[in-house]
Amino acid sequence: MLPSPSGLRVLAVDDVPLALTELCRLLRAAPEVGEVVAADDPISALRSIQGDRFDAVFLDISMPGLDGVELASLLAKLSDPPVIVFVTAHEEHAVTAYGIGAVDYLLKPVRAERLATALTKVVRMASASGSPAAQGAVRRPDAMAVLPVETAGRTRYVRRSDVRFVEANGDYVRLHTPDGVHLVRMPISRLEEYWSDSGFLRVHRGYLVALGAIRELRSDSAGGLLAHTDLGDVPVSRRHARELREQLLHAARTGMFDGSDRGV
Repeated sequence: MLPSPSGLRVLAVDDVPLALTELCRLLRAAPEVGEVVAADDPISALRSIQGDRFDAVFLDISMPGLDGVELASLLAKLSDPPVIVFVTAHEEHAVTAYGIGAVDYLLKPVRAERLATALTKVVRMASASGSPAAQGAVRRPDAMAVLPVETAGRTRYVRRSDVRFVEANGDYVRLHTPDGVHLVRMPISRLEEYWSDSGFLRVHRGYLVALGAIRELRSDSAGGLLAHTDLGDVPVSRRHARELREQLLHAARTGMFDGSDRGV
C-alpha cells in the first residue's frame, strides 16, 4: 500500500498509558505522519487493523495476553501487511525484532531523532510494497520465528532455527534446543499451524520435529519408529510414518540437509 500524500497512517500499540501517550505525541509531531491511532492492548489493535488499513504499526514487544511477537505474526498473514516497528524497553530485544521481520526497533524512552530514522525506513518500505514487483522484496514478519520464554521473571527469546523438536506438555510445549529445554504456554496444535511451512512436521500426537534436525530413522524395542536427532529420539506414530519418510525424501532431493543438520 502506497503511503497517502497526506502522510503515513500509523497504529501505535502499548499497554502502558504514559508510554503510549508519549509515542503518539512524537508520531503526530513527525512530518511523515498524517494520522495516528492508539491501541492500549493487542486485541484493540487487531480490531483496528481489521476495520482499517495502516501503513505502519509501532508495536510494544512486552504485553500481557498476546505479546508483540505473536501480534506481528498475525499481521504478517494479512494480504497487505503494514510495516512493523517494534518498541521495547530492553536493548537485547533488538535482535529479536530484526529476527522476525521488523524494519526497525525503538528503545524506550523513544527519542525524536531515533523515531525520524525509523520513519524514513517505514516510508521506503511502504512505498516499495505498493508495486507488485517490489512486494516480494519487502521483508515481512515471519510467523512465530521467535518465541518468548518467561523464566523467573525474565523474558528470553528462543529462535525457531534452534529448535530440534517440540514436545507437548498439557497447555504448554517444551522446546528442545542445544542450550536447554524451554517451556512455552501454547498448545502444540497452534505451534504446528505456524511452523508447518518452516520445516516442522507433526510426527506424533505429542511431538513436532524439525526435518533438518533428523539424522536417521530407527526402530525401538517394540518395533515402533523413532526419528533420531542430536538431542534425542522422537517417537513417530504409525499414521505419521509414511508422511515423514516422504518429507525426508523430498528434503534430501531439494538439498535441505546440505551443510546443516539443524532445524530451519
